[in-house]
Amino acid sequence: MTDAPTVVRGACHHDCPDTCAWEVTVRDGVAVHLRGDPTQPFTDGQLCPKVNPFLDRVYHPDRLLRPLRRVGPKGEGRFEPIDWDAAIAEIAERIGAAVARHGGEAVLPYSLDGTQGLVQKGVLADRFFAALGATRLNRHICGVTAWHGAADVLGVPLGADPAEIAMAQTVVLWGTNTLLTNRHLWPYIESARAGGAMVIVVDPVSTMTAQRSDWHIQPRPGTDVALVLGMIGVLDRVGLIDEERVSATASGWPELRAEARALGLEGAASITGLAEADIISLAHRIAQQRPAVLRALIGMEHREHGQDIHRAVAALAVVSGSGYMRSTQVYFDTAFADLVPPPGPQRTVNMSALGATLTDASLQPPVTVLLNYGCNPAAITPDQNRVLAGLERDDLFTVVIEQFMTDTARYADIVLPTTTQIEHLDLMNAWGHLYVSLNLPAIDPLGECLPNTEIFRRLAGALTLDTSGLADSDEQVARDLLASGHPWLDGITYERLERDGWARLAVPEGWSAMTERAVPVAPRPDCADSAGRADGAVSAGNDTPGEMHRTAAPARQLGPLRLGALRYRPAAESPSGDAALAGRYRLALMSLKQHQRFLNSHYGGFEHHLPDPPQPQLEVDAADAAARGIADGDRVRVYNDRGELFTTAAVSDRLQPGLVTMPFGWWAGGADERTVNVLTNAAVGGHDPDVGSAAFHDTLVEVEPAPATRQTANDSSS
Repeated sequence: MTDAPTVVRGACHHDCPDTCAWEVTVRDGVAVHLRGDPTQPFTDGQLCPKVNPFLDRVYHPDRLLRPLRRVGPKGEGRFEPIDWDAAIAEIAERIGAAVARHGGEAVLPYSLDGTQGLVQKGVLADRFFAALGATRLNRHICGVTAWHGAADVLGVPLGADPAEIAMAQTVVLWGTNTLLTNRHLWPYIESARAGGAMVIVVDPVSTMTAQRSDWHIQPRPGTDVALVLGMIGVLDRVGLIDEERVSATASGWPELRAEARALGLEGAASITGLAEADIISLAHRIAQQRPAVLRALIGMEHREHGQDIHRAVAALAVVSGSGYMRSTQVYFDTAFADLVPPPGPQRTVNMSALGATLTDASLQPPVTVLLNYGCNPAAITPDQNRVLAGLERDDLFTVVIEQFMTDTARYADIVLPTTTQIEHLDLMNAWGHLYVSLNLPAIDPLGECLPNTEIFRRLAGALTLDTSGLADSDEQVARDLLASGHPWLDGITYERLERDGWARLAVPEGWSAMTERAVPVAPRPDCADSAGRADGAVSAGNDTPGEMHRTAAPARQLGPLRLGALRYRPAAESPSGDAALAGRYRLALMSLKQHQRFLNSHYGGFEHHLPDPPQPQLEVDAADAAARGIADGDRVRVYNDRGELFTTAAVSDRLQPGLVTMPFGWWAGGADERTVNVLTNAAVGGHDPDVGSAAFHDTLVEVEPAPATRQTANDSSS
């Protein structure tokens, strides 16, 4: 007799602000249906086009189901099966030898948000690498620069409940393609529009969101700071700034005003390429048609001065009195306790610099062991040629924990198969809404797959690491995370989430970082100061090496909002930057998330998820194409000092002259092929050279018709 189907509640794990709650229907141990949870208000029963066919990924015939050992050259992708005991023993032996010879810093972890789940993403992994004394990884390739930019003004990078957007009269989507990357926010925007709101998009590209807006403002790429200064100057000149309020609530207003006056409206228009009338109208709209929402995600941070861009948008919200500022990371990251040991004196590597780190012959000690999980650096990390050159090193022992044979896994010495989201337990935070979810395993792991957590438990056991917490169960980790003592977690217990699936954070209705200056805080390792603690965290005194570090959740008195001097600076690698470089490479390249069915490198190698045509193309403005003798559909060579790739041109009216785009996240699929990241800029965009996100969008290239002998889409001789 066939068992009656059961429904198991969980949540999506992807690097996305929506973190959708879902329900998995299981029959006879097989997941047969997946849908968005209709009871969770933000998800509202809907999943996105990427995730709707997620069960096809779980049961895909190419899924990795047992450990593998490399038998061919690195990058070729030839492996043989190996059992778990032998795999763990070999990895432990190689790690032990590296540590004995060079110390723990010879081991480099490399991971990001292949899962955003708090349990599987890294608690046990972080404890493991702390116990080894491994090189510390600043996971800053994405998110942190925006975090710091908003916090420069607000004190913390927190916004407001996105449900409040429905009450706005002006919605400004600044540098965010909401329909693609934050689609569950769109119903709230449409509710606002139904109530009379104007939806404005500020973006150098005519994205699908811009095309659905009421007004698209299209500045030159990277000139957002000049646009903000121009708008502030307009508001100052016509008396639309409540100077008494701004002076009472924020420091640094005279300095900011002086910079806006120095640039002037004419200067802002000249830099941004916008009409003065449009800058004036946008400023008036935000200040007068209120409440206004300025919604920014993280795309703008991927520039040399990305921190200033996010700081500028936050400052505009303060000066204009727009009501509240929506920024990048929201709420959850401040609500959970730090369950990993405090960092030691180990060296730190920014993950954007992986290529430089792995190819630096003078680095002491050298990195001789790379453990990669939850990330596909061969596809997503900038300066791809150097990344691949590092992965090809014969003396680098590489372990990749994966579900599929990704571009990175092809370079591994050992590949370990890991579970998917419906096969393990996790606690799901979010950075775009106010709900937390418990993800329960719906089916048993397929084949010999293990959760990330169990893999690190086994490695810790094989290395006989004697550190508190390395043997904790997944459920215990989740319970400890919920027991941080943060007031926004009041009443949210493991039992409640097990019963209901999700819960709203106990954030007071109407709370906003723009108006509330007392903010509960908890540690955030990725934004830690030099002592290893997040700004505002208070140590509980448990700093014994090898023990967990817990931090209380005090109410942080933030004081006044912070404005201060702000000046537009062109990036070195931009049309207005280094003149010699711009003379050789006359086109700015932006690598965009522009396809509905894959995100970052998730699904970027799956035929079902690829658009038509199923190869990445170079989008180019008609004038730029004509000047180079390029027609739509022509084969082209795209190149700069970092490398070259060959692809097809798509002549477009979405772009400005001087700007070209290619999609981000595509897999190359072979050792001889390249993707857009062979060209992109690995420089860190922030005020600290070691803290910040990669300046992907500050990349200059040139394009020419491809030689007739070139036929392969991404073939490269670089």
